[in-house]
Amino acid sequence: MGVQKKQILNKVYLLTGFIFLFAIALVYKLVQIEFVNGNAYRALAEQGTVKTFEIAANRGNVYTSDGSLLATSVTKFDIRMDAVTVSDDNFENGIKGLSTSLSKMLGKSSGYYENLIRKSRKNKNRYLFITRNLSYNEYQKIKAFPIFNLGTYKGGLIVEQRTVREHPIGKIAERAVGYDDYRGRVGIEGSFYEYLRGKNGKRLKQKIAKGQWKPLNDNNEIEPIDGKDIITTLDLNIQDIAHHALLRQLEAFKADHGTVVVMETKTGEIKAISNLGRTSKGTYFEQRNYAVYESHEPGSTFKLMSMIVALEDKVIDTSTIVDTENGVISFYRRKVRDSHHGGYGKISAARAFEVSSNVGVVKIISENYKDDPSKFVDGLNRMHVNQKIGLPIKGEGNPFIPDPKDKKVWNGLSLPWMAYGYGVSITPLQTLTFYNAIANNGEMIKPRFVKEVRSQSNVITKFEKEVIDPQICSQQTINYVKEMMANVVKRGTAENIYDKNFSMAGKTGTCQTDYWKGETQYISSFAGYFPADEPKYSCIVVIHKPDKEIGYYGNIVAAPVFKQIAHKIYSETPVQDEIKIENEIDQVNKVFNSYNKMANSTFKTVPNVKNMPGMDAISLLENLGFIVSYKGIGKVKSQSIKPGKELKKGETINLDLS
Repeated sequence: MGVQKKQILNKVYLLTGFIFLFAIALVYKLVQIEFVNGNAYRALAEQGTVKTFEIAANRGNVYTSDGSLLATSVTKFDIRMDAVTVSDDNFENGIKGLSTSLSKMLGKSSGYYENLIRKSRKNKNRYLFITRNLSYNEYQKIKAFPIFNLGTYKGGLIVEQRTVREHPIGKIAERAVGYDDYRGRVGIEGSFYEYLRGKNGKRLKQKIAKGQWKPLNDNNEIEPIDGKDIITTLDLNIQDIAHHALLRQLEAFKADHGTVVVMETKTGEIKAISNLGRTSKGTYFEQRNYAVYESHEPGSTFKLMSMIVALEDKVIDTSTIVDTENGVISFYRRKVRDSHHGGYGKISAARAFEVSSNVGVVKIISENYKDDPSKFVDGLNRMHVNQKIGLPIKGEGNPFIPDPKDKKVWNGLSLPWMAYGYGVSITPLQTLTFYNAIANNGEMIKPRFVKEVRSQSNVITKFEKEVIDPQICSQQTINYVKEMMANVVKRGTAENIYDKNFSMAGKTGTCQTDYWKGETQYISSFAGYFPADEPKYSCIVVIHKPDKEIGYYGNIVAAPVFKQIAHKIYSETPVQDEIKIENEIDQVNKVFNSYNKMANSTFKTVPNVKNMPGMDAISLLENLGFIVSYKGIGKVKSQSIKPGKELKKGETINLDLS
């Protein structure tokens, strides 16, 4: 008995010793965790429950010069469904109603949606795609559908919110406005991204039940700084005129692509730029910025540069007689031909330009510069024909003027070919910059796409006129070529666009392309300015590869577009008063301040949005709870619900835009 008792006591002592040692080890570990490794473990725990979230800044808007929206950020909603989380009772009670509601909104049959959701529930799909790109009003509507109105956990509604960039006026000037996203940085959006993007903020959040995160108040919290707005030089009315004039002509001649640019003569402000390319279906859209990047042989529009060099060097004057012979001249067994069969005989240098005689202009240049071609090329280079403009928009094409010193590019054909626009390369915007300098009495100005950068109504940065060269040639030469270009329209190759009611001046161009492939196509162009006596706008039209069966000469294909634009600007653009009550900046300020005042007001009645830019009015009304339907572009002409009526959210309001 005593032995057994002793054995039991020994076991008790042993067990007690183990418990004691375990307690000591536990205390040691607790001390180590709390005091030695406490900070590290606390930081580790905090990583799982507290996290810094980035708050995206609102990207700035892009506006026309009159305050109409060209690009803005809008919130879009994608809808998915957790088909498993809904209880059996809620599912069976609501599936018919949900399917019917989805059918009315999205278009497919109610049976389609019921089968889709039932199948997903059976397959335990917790992320069923329903629809995407809903507006805020559509999102609010779908939230109220049966089952979905039970919320995230009971109704399985999954909402993914994102911000997308939209162009409220559609495809007009889309390529010039550009983008800054996964595709890269293009156009105004890409070149001025530093101003537009703003600065993201940071906010500390704590993880709570079911994977949700609750914001924490923290002294280190950083609020986002919204991006600044860009005010472009584009005029919405002129842009619309230019876009549709080009589109109609491209469709009429089944051309491959084309571009048109309208520039304000005195300031260099680009008032319109349209670049349209043809799809495989025969439709046209803003595909590439041809005006900026596409450097190509210009053809006869280059004759202006050739004539100016000859006049400046005084190797000719406008009355110098040149013999165009029978309209054909050969160089190294290669022929230069006039479009007029049989030639023009003996005519003045001015008349050779007016009728665009290839033989006449080539003979003028080759006979006077054949012994020293560098003198001719130097004359072109002095006028910056060989230089890039230096645009803020990326992708400007390289001009090419062959150098007689470079034997790799220079040969016996180079000089005569250059005279009438072959063997050289230049972009449409570079050509327009030169023509605008002539219209501007010799002052060459850099084309300008952006007027200023704003933060609300405050001007942050203003972009002034940049002069490339105050005088590219003598005033006497300018006077000569101005008269010659006016006569091109009055009695020359572009007499088909002459109108006694308003004056225009310019030069036609017809250039062969793809001839080296054995399948000759044409580039039709017209560059000039209007009015001819006091130029306000310069303009270039370039159309590539029109259907030869319909027509391909510059006067037939490109010049009518120029005339349409000039005519509509004359007739539809308001004339500027001699005495300005408020300058352009004040007008833009007025638009911004008016909109900000309305947007920050608490409305109990329907506001008056007449004469507001359309997209601003739409944004304001949607934020008030209206469903907005609209027709047209530009400013609001009328609204279906009269101002002053009691505001009822969910109503549809129709806007008619000018």
